[in-house]
Amino acid sequence: MNAPGAAPPAVEIRICDPGDPTARYCVAEYFKELDERFEGGFEPARSIPATDDEMRPPSGLFVVALRGGEAVGCAGLKFHGSEPAEMKRLWVARSARGNGLGRRLVSEVESLAIHNGVSTLRLDTNRSLREAIAMYRASGYREAEAFNDEVYADHWFEKDL
Repeated sequence: MNAPGAAPPAVEIRICDPGDPTARYCVAEYFKELDERFEGGFEPARSIPATDDEMRPPSGLFVVALRGGEAVGCAGLKFHGSEPAEMKRLWVARSARGNGLGRRLVSEVESLAIHNGVSTLRLDTNRSLREAIAMYRASGYREAEAFNDEVYADHWFEKDL
């Protein structure tokens, strides 16, 4: 706990194996929030998967955000060969929102994509995630044609990096 008036601990974003307990915690919290927010709930088995192997090199990457040792965010990146890569599982804990962490995670995923030769990044999202949609638009993502058949997606976005 911070002393009154003390600055909160800095947030560190780092690459993490998707099988690591910290990554698993983040994804579980992400799924829990989707289930709370989506009309009709969320069942991971109905969604297009982002398996551990798809989020490990060379197929992809996964990052976690840690504040004072506590997991407060995550995001994944799936490579698709010469096709655009995909950002997956972007989540920020409610306790860490409002300080630009979502944009930092997006920026980190974009940097990792560029470093790995990606020129276009895509994502899909649900209409219930209004804050995320606004953030993607503010980060330069534009609405795109549906590029997958994700049952929970209402919006598809892409950005040239």
